[in-house]
Amino acid sequence: MGELVEFIAKALVDNPDAVNVKEIESSQSIIIELKVAPEDMGKIIGKQGRIAKALRTLVKAAATKDNKRVIIEIIQ
Repeated sequence: MGELVEFIAKALVDNPDAVNVKEIESSQSIIIELKVAPEDMGKIIGKQGRIAKALRTLVKAAATKDNKRVIIEIIQ
């Protein structure tokens, strides 16, 4: 899941080298921490959070086949 988030985030931002993804896995869920440069934060979140919501929807759809719950945290 982390690779998918990293690929999408790098495609959206101006500074793809600053994208950092950390994956924390437990038995029932996966927490993905996404860190980007401060100037790219608006591009990841989007207007009214639309891009962040779409990113969460895509990852949730990919995680259903593994019967896992995925949480994406966007960290500044």
